[in-house]
Amino acid sequence: MIGDVIRTENLTKHYGEIHAVETVNLQIKQGEIYGFLGLNGAGKTTTIRMLLGMIRPTRGEAFLYGEKVDPGNTDLWNRVGHLVEIPYSYPELTVLENLEIFRRLRLLKDRDVVTEVMDRLHLGRYRNMKARNLSHGNAQRLGIARALIHHPGLLILDEPANGLDPAGIVQVRELLTDLARSHGVTIFISSHILGEISRFATRIGIIHEGKLIRESEVGQLKRSMHRTLHVHTLNNQKAREILTHQGYTSSPLPDGSLELPDEPAISHPEKVSALLASKGLPPVKIALDEEDLEHFFFRIIKNHHEQS
Repeated sequence: MIGDVIRTENLTKHYGEIHAVETVNLQIKQGEIYGFLGLNGAGKTTTIRMLLGMIRPTRGEAFLYGEKVDPGNTDLWNRVGHLVEIPYSYPELTVLENLEIFRRLRLLKDRDVVTEVMDRLHLGRYRNMKARNLSHGNAQRLGIARALIHHPGLLILDEPANGLDPAGIVQVRELLTDLARSHGVTIFISSHILGEISRFATRIGIIHEGKLIRESEVGQLKRSMHRTLHVHTLNNQKAREILTHQGYTSSPLPDGSLELPDEPAISHPEKVSALLASKGLPPVKIALDEEDLEHFFFRIIKNHHEQS
């Protein structure tokens, strides 16, 4: 029985007076795609560097596959692929030569893995281009290819969509989803873009000013977003009286239309429409207004500040 692939206990990193990461506790299981979300400077990269043993925590501990992250525990990295900030490469060597070096550093005997990973990341056409001449997006693909070349069971990726065009973002999203669903790969992916991560992550954690302020399943997160029903008729004052008499809560919006926040109205707008039509006031417009993910993200941060 495999336990947590990633586990942290009060993981903390201070740089003098700056609390970059403060008592972060994570538990991530096999096959999860965990979206680690936060604004720039929130503590995402510092957390990832501690998970990878690149920097030592001020206090607390990190465990991968139940083993404590420690610079001396080199065997652990055979199971981990990573991309942190700027994708590392040898700028004067070609894409093919870079990946061949990474293959040898990983002591991989199968030379076909280089072609395989280039094909997966759509890098074949750039195989003979020097890394320094790659666009930022293709340099990012090369970094992801390096992380994947040894078929790791755990991928830790810091902002992997940086520099990718929309098609590239979709390709990477589909690749990561397939790795998790079909191959049981655990993926820990940081980003500041909630909308993109929510498309394929199974669980999301929001970090702000070094603290993990919220965790939730993606479905639960979406249910937490504000939703209201907006109704506009030829006589909104009269419509409000009708709705109030039938037990609906409504309030006027600046444009004169009505906002209905209650679940019965949100779940069954057709009943609201039928009620008003039966009273001679059929809606000119009726629409469900849903808070977008970015507004939700900033609302969570604002609530955290107000409660602190």
